[in-house]
Amino acid sequence: MPELPEMENYRLLLSSRIIGIPISVVEVEREKSINTSVEIFQRQLLGSSILHIERRAKHLLFHLNTTKVLVLHLMLGGMMFYGSGEDRPERTVQITISWGNRHLYFIGLRLGYLHLHDALEAEKLLKKLGPEPLETGFTFNEFVSLLERNRGTLKSTLVDQSIIAGIGNCYSDEICFEAGLLPARRCQQLQREEFERLYLSMRQVLQTATRQGGYMEMPLFPGDSLTGGYDSRCKVYDREGEPCVRCGSPLVRQDVSSKKSFCCLNCQS
Repeated sequence: MPELPEMENYRLLLSSRIIGIPISVVEVEREKSINTSVEIFQRQLLGSSILHIERRAKHLLFHLNTTKVLVLHLMLGGMMFYGSGEDRPERTVQITISWGNRHLYFIGLRLGYLHLHDALEAEKLLKKLGPEPLETGFTFNEFVSLLERNRGTLKSTLVDQSIIAGIGNCYSDEICFEAGLLPARRCQQLQREEFERLYLSMRQVLQTATRQGGYMEMPLFPGDSLTGGYDSRCKVYDREGEPCVRCGSPLVRQDVSSKKSFCCLNCQS
């Protein structure tokens, strides 16, 4: 599932390509992926343009010049591709938004969605989300206050969107590895020095992953050499059986809080 770095990468790359251009065609091949009738959805979008794209947690918000907002959550298996009709990937496309001969394909939206809301509706829907981990205002002290009163594991706490927004299975494991902490550790067991390592690791991993394009497998557009650049740099996620880059011990998979998790039992504690 795309997490903060993947969605931020999408936001940055799309912003220079689709903002300010009137939408010419809207095709919906799966009505369950939207929250209105196809007719209303098309009528609201056709002729409008995107003023700016915002990311909130794992969502992208496409702010239209009509004051409407498209709220995208790709969920498990969802992705996007931008290009010409000739470039259309051989994947199942649920929604296509076009600007002349350029198209944005929304792929794999079986669990994900692209919903149309008024601006206030969109704001209300996202109020339940926790703070953004890379915001300058999200201080170490606030981080500690959120985690130390939580009874759960690091894994369950880091992926809880109501506590901290944007982190999922992949980056929770990468963050714990960088901090030298096991995902199964309980938040209430951590010492202040361990909280410091975790906070710094969270910011470092998310910033690095964003700069390197996240771990998504498919380029966003033809010639895109950035998207997915972090995949090969993941140190523990989906690396079961491989040697730890820090100590050489085999990495293991452990289900933590009913979620798959990867770690090194030797150099994480």
